[in-house]
Amino acid sequence: MNKNKARARKCKALWMVLVVIAFSCPVYASEPTELVFLNWSEYMDPQILEEFEQRTGVVVTQTYFESDAARDELLLETGGRGFDLALLNGISIRVLAKRGWLEPIDETDIPNLRHVDPRWRTVHKQAEVYSVPYLRGTLGIAYPQDLVPFSVSSWMDLLRPVEALKGRVAMNSDTRDLIGVALKALGYSLNSTNTQELNDAERLLQAQAPAVKTYKIISRDENSALVNGQVAISIMYNGDALMVQECHDEIAFVLPKEGGNIWVDYISVLSASTNKFAAKQFINFLNEPEIAARLAQFVHYATPNLAAEALLPPEFTSDPVIYPSNKALEKSETYHRLPVQTQKLRAAIFSRLVN
Repeated sequence: MNKNKARARKCKALWMVLVVIAFSCPVYASEPTELVFLNWSEYMDPQILEEFEQRTGVVVTQTYFESDAARDELLLETGGRGFDLALLNGISIRVLAKRGWLEPIDETDIPNLRHVDPRWRTVHKQAEVYSVPYLRGTLGIAYPQDLVPFSVSSWMDLLRPVEALKGRVAMNSDTRDLIGVALKALGYSLNSTNTQELNDAERLLQAQAPAVKTYKIISRDENSALVNGQVAISIMYNGDALMVQECHDEIAFVLPKEGGNIWVDYISVLSASTNKFAAKQFINFLNEPEIAARLAQFVHYATPNLAAEALLPPEFTSDPVIYPSNKALEKSETYHRLPVQTQKLRAAIFSRLVN
């Protein structure tokens, strides 16, 4: 009996010590998780981010880049650190994965992958392992019909502009796009490795240069140079053209008769992320059919999510700018990874032209 009382007194004393320690230690409120998403500007619906935060408590902030090359340079400078998610073009995935900067993902991490069209998951090497398709589209020409006195149909309308358009032409700073459109205009492949063909493309671009106002992507809002008339014809992605069209209904988009680029953008988790679980949770959220459908409509691009596509209004899926016909796309191509020597030659062409 005495032993039991002694044991009880010891337990009570130990309990009191633990209570004192507990109340003397500072209490810290758990901080909300934050994800940093490296993305193009105006390529995400802010309301979708708000809904994700309300549902999970995870805040998603965005850092913007102006070109694929600029994004890759930023990742090189940081070693992929400081970001949780990145928006990637297909040909960058294999390179970044080889560096060990991308986290593998599959349906155990992202169950909503079952909604994504397998066709777009496998267009580029390693894409299926390290990324999830985000949106897809085409590259073509945008122009205000009230400023251009003819129907644009060819890359040559952009690259050999009529006198009235000189000084009002906009290109962009993506090496593949810039050289690619010149190659297509001349009847060559976007992915040409032929030195003579690349030299021909450079001559065409150099001849166009005096007519070019800018080699930077123009804005897609009411301040766009296409809206205020500073630019009368521009290389542009199809969804971006539709965004500008909301501010000026005379804006038209054409996929040139020579064909263009069919692209897919992907979202990946960076291996240096300290919030991989939340990052994958975000990608899974984006692929909920209703969310993916809302994103597609916000940015005016086709969704690779088949379940989301079924939720889109008929006027969206029947829009030939967003969903061009197979016939319209028959001369278009996706970009392929090029040999190092060809990459160097293209970089030199770009440098001579833009710098």
